[in-house]
Order: sequence, then structure tokens, then C-alpha cells
Amino acid sequence: MSHQTGIQANAEVKKYFGKCRDGKIRFLKISIENEQLVLSKYHAVKGSWEQDFEKYVPSLIVEDQPCYILFRFDSTNSLGHEWLLLSWSPDSAPVRQKMLYASTKATLKQEFGSAHIKDEMHATVKEEVSLCGYAAHQSGASAPAPLTHREEALQELQLADPHARYSTDSRQSTMGGVAFPITEAAEQGIIDLQRGAYNYLQFRIDLEEEKIHLSKAGQIALAELPRQVPGQQARYHLYIFAHSHEGDHMDSVVFIYSMPGYSCSIKERMMYSSCKGQFLDNLEKMGLEIAKRLEIDDGKELTEEFLYDEIHPKRNLHRPAFAKPKGPPNRGAKRITKAQSAQ
Repeated sequence: MSHQTGIQANAEVKKYFGKCRDGKIRFLKISIENEQLVLSKYHAVKGSWEQDFEKYVPSLIVEDQPCYILFRFDSTNSLGHEWLLLSWSPDSAPVRQKMLYASTKATLKQEFGSAHIKDEMHATVKEEVSLCGYAAHQSGASAPAPLTHREEALQELQLADPHARYSTDSRQSTMGGVAFPITEAAEQGIIDLQRGAYNYLQFRIDLEEEKIHLSKAGQIALAELPRQVPGQQARYHLYIFAHSHEGDHMDSVVFIYSMPGYSCSIKERMMYSSCKGQFLDNLEKMGLEIAKRLEIDDGKELTEEFLYDEIHPKRNLHRPAFAKPKGPPNRGAKRITKAQSAQ
């Protein structure tokens, strides 16, 4: 989906996007500042693309700050020179920055012209931003992608019956849920939660893009948790509930599915309900151990007492003994049967 964040290129960037077509510019470094795509740095062609890549590109990288680098190859197509779009998004960068850059990349490609981009590369560590790193990227891109278990099963079905049509997009009436992919920023947020960088994450489903995005991340107190729940939209939430139980300190991960009744559209209610199971499966595959799964209508339900009782339900140790109910009135005297003596 284009312009996902509403961020667009400023006038200077648009000007250079046209100017760099003359073949004299080797690279442009593009950053997001003040809700705009801005030109941070550029450089003219000096040597071959390999020489210029090795000499200039690594120095453009700032440890904790994501950016885009548009690098011109020496090869051409019918439109002119071909380009590489390098997305730098280090693990140490704030989640919000990584989310912003991940969701603005489509806008950058549209502004620059997708047809001019020959290759795309994503880097998270400095070692990848080198000529050797790019060669490794090319080697990985040329290799066939490994098949998932589902794709392997589908391949076997197709080999067994070549006339049948099977695909990973097939929908069946008995399907238990819909599996929307989790964005890269959302995956990183889950990893950061496990590392202790955050104790709260909120996820939303983009109904048009059909992806699960991270919409909030932070360290929040329990008293602030109810205010995080939107009153008009459905959401998934992860919260680390820090508490004491029987003298031990515990950090319990709670999954919360908030659905504020019929203020949401039918499609939104269906999508959140259908995606929940697959989303939880993905969380568990990422190593997240969820202590409790909750469904709520209103954020006001999320009190300390409520969470504690859900994770540690009270056991009733003093249940009254079963009392046999009285029989119906006026049913007459009991019948007495006598055992007959053996003849």
C-alpha cells in the first residue's frame, strides 16, 4: 500500500531524483526528518561501481540510525542506469524508527521510480554494508528459497496429482484461521520485548495490506495499561505483568485481544477473530511463552486484581459437602422389599 505513513519526499529530494538520471551521481543517502524524506548526502561517480561501493557506502552508516541508500550501478536498461536500494535498519535502533522506515520504503520506491531499481538489500549489521556483504546478498538471492512445511506438502500433492490446483493461498470452508504475515518491525518489537527493552506492545491489522503491524511499544506502568486500549478499534496487546505470587517475583506475559463491541466494522471483527490463532502460534514459534490469553471489551477491565486472578485463579478449598436434594413431596411411603428365603 503506497504512502502508508503519509511521509513523502520534499522538493529537494524530488529534484535530485530527476537530476541523478544523468549518470553523474553515484549514490544518494535519504533520511526521514520532520515527517519528510530528505537528502542527507550524495556523491558523484569516481570509479567503477565496485570501487565506489567499497570506498563510500560503509562510511554512510550511522550505528543506531536507519536510512536508505540509493546506489547506481554501471549497468543500464531501457530507462537508464540501474540502481540498488539499500535499507539500513540496525537492531539497536528504536522500534519506532524501524517501523517508520519499513513502512515508508514503498513510498520512496514510488517517488524514485521502481522500474529504475534493479535490486533491494536490507542490512542490520555493519558487516553487511560492504562489497563482500553485497556479494553474499546476491548469492543468497540467487539460491532457491527454502520451502516451508506447508509448501513441501503442497509440492507433494502437486506431484501426486498434477491436474489438481493447490496453492498456499487456497481457502477452505473448514480453515481454522487466516495467517496474515507479521511485518519486520513487529517481529523486531517482539524480540525486543523478550530482551526486556519493552513491557508492552500493541498490534494492529492493516485490512487492505493484510499484514500485522506494530502500532505501539514502550515501558508502561500497570495503571496506564487501560488507557492504551483504543475505544473504537480492535487490537492485539502483549503485556509483561510483573507481580508477586506466594513470595516469588514473576513476570508473566499476557496476550490481550481487545474488541470494543459493534463500534468496529464486521470485516474488522472477522479479521481480528480469524487471525488471532495464527498470530498466537507465531508468537510461540518465536519463543514467547504466554501465561494467559484474555479477551476484553473495554480497557477498564485491565486492573491488577483482574490480571492476578486470571493468572492465579483462586481455588475453593472449603466446598460444602454434596447435599442430596429432598425428594418430591407426597410421594408416599418407601417401598420395602424382603428377600425371599431359598426354597
